[in-house]
Amino acid sequence: MKLRIALMAAIAALVSGSCTSYKDIVYFQDIDNANLNPLNSEYEAVIKKDDRLTIVVSGPDKIVTAPYNLTLSELSGTGGYSSNPEQATLSYLVDVNGNIEFPILGKIHVEGMTRSQLTDYLTAEIGKDVQNPIVHVSFKNYKITVLGEVRNPGTFTFDSEKINILQALGQAGDLSLTAERDGILLLREVDGVQTHNRIDLRDSHLLDSPYFYLQQNDVIVVPPSPTRVKTATTATGIWSIILSSITTSIAVISLIIK
Repeated sequence: MKLRIALMAAIAALVSGSCTSYKDIVYFQDIDNANLNPLNSEYEAVIKKDDRLTIVVSGPDKIVTAPYNLTLSELSGTGGYSSNPEQATLSYLVDVNGNIEFPILGKIHVEGMTRSQLTDYLTAEIGKDVQNPIVHVSFKNYKITVLGEVRNPGTFTFDSEKINILQALGQAGDLSLTAERDGILLLREVDGVQTHNRIDLRDSHLLDSPYFYLQQNDVIVVPPSPTRVKTATTATGIWSIILSSITTSIAVISLIIK
């Protein structure tokens, strides 16, 4: 009987040792007691080198505003302008100097501007020659990459430039139970320099940190927990060991009972 109890206790210890604790996996554990600053509802991403921007100019008279839209026919030299610039407009690539070449207006330095700032600038400049122009600026390549211990790693394109880290992780299927919550790596290019920061999803102060909202081309790397690494580096894995132990224990117990 004592041998049976000892064997069952050993099995329980193996199973419990492989389990992840509640505190290891729960997000924002201290949120009920945290003193957080108001979220920055005015957050806007800034334009960077290598961004692609879609800029559509319209107004009461589409014939007058058409020359301000970069269309396929214009680039190919066929002449004429599309009657529907919203469908025909191509994107502008921000070059290594932070500039774009805009029809009629020429070279414009857009790096460091927000989408709304560029919209206001273009509206004012075009408005010098066109009555009541309507300018719409959007990011075409607002991409976030999520790698590591998530269910669906990959690079994701978003329609909005106001994306937070939770939304990006949600797009990737959320973290697996074997992911490390307090060591998530955020790679971000700042002024041409690659930076990195560690994020703790268990800490609610992430909500008012400069890393809660993501920037275009950010890369999130979710590392595995030490338990996951240990499991992956064993020959058969801890679960194989547990199952083997359980099978052996059941066999021994059956012999004892008989």
